[in-house]
Amino acid sequence: MSGNEIPAAGAAPIAVLGAGSWGTALAIQFARTGHPTLLWGRDPGHLALIARERENKRYLPGAAFPAALLIEPSLAAAVSRSPDLLIAVPSHAFRPTLELLAPLLGPEQRLAWATKGFELATGRLPHEVARAVLGTHVPIAVLSGPTFAAEVGRGLPTAMTVASPDALFAESLAKTLSGQNFRAYTSPDIVGVEVGGAVKNVLAIGTGIADGMGYGANTRIALITRGLAEMTRLGVALGAQRETFMGLAALGDLVLTCTDDQSRNRRFGLAIASGRSVAEAQRAIGQVVEGVPAARAVRDVALAAKVEMPIAEQVYAVLHEGRDVREAVRSLMGRELKQE
Repeated sequence: MSGNEIPAAGAAPIAVLGAGSWGTALAIQFARTGHPTLLWGRDPGHLALIARERENKRYLPGAAFPAALLIEPSLAAAVSRSPDLLIAVPSHAFRPTLELLAPLLGPEQRLAWATKGFELATGRLPHEVARAVLGTHVPIAVLSGPTFAAEVGRGLPTAMTVASPDALFAESLAKTLSGQNFRAYTSPDIVGVEVGGAVKNVLAIGTGIADGMGYGANTRIALITRGLAEMTRLGVALGAQRETFMGLAALGDLVLTCTDDQSRNRRFGLAIASGRSVAEAQRAIGQVVEGVPAARAVRDVALAAKVEMPIAEQVYAVLHEGRDVREAVRSLMGRELKQE
């Protein structure tokens, strides 16, 4: 440990696995409610630094750690002490993290994640990956919704969704997260919530490109609205409930990431519109831009499900096939007219 003991509390710790911006913000929120919280990450040097400074200056500057948040450099120790675990890593690291956890999990432990996106190699949603690695006996949940890590870290009013087929687990997580400026809602529709999180980053890149090209507010709102229709079609085809897509984890997260420059995916789209290559735009952002690999994954899943997603298809073509942005817009505008 960092030399301190877990603060006295009536509950066992929750372990947050992933010390990037989002993992740190969620760990702060759990601890802010007084819940004992352990934060683990892959980089021991970084963990030692944030334990000393009581702040993650690299990924979440300005957000001080509450007393209930402690750094745990040992994954085995974090898991053994915590009945509930929350994974907060990028989508490409989700399966490797599950594989690290698999031999450490006890029979009573529950697992949640804030990871978003289809697995690139398989087209699986995170809950399907978790089931493939861990089996069906582990209670699972996903946290998603319109949330920027920096605002959660600062304690600004925020709402999000906790989705799980296990209603008791969802309610427990929501209660533990919720506080004076944070409200968590529950949902049984894990498929719909995960599809919303998987698709919204792709659409945010498209909206950023359009705004960067100077196409205006009419274009922006058309992309968001028709993008929501694409997201809903895909989700329903995969077994989601249609009403989920009018909630926080779909419409809410989509509007957030498409319209605010705190979104890395939106800023990436703006960079593409300025003439930068995909590689140059990624370097300019300096952090993982989930929408880039997600564009390929969403396209592949949509093709397999026989779902039309013309906006997502054109974003894929721009990012991965080198299509000119203006050509992509002409392709969208030239599609056959149909009823909305």
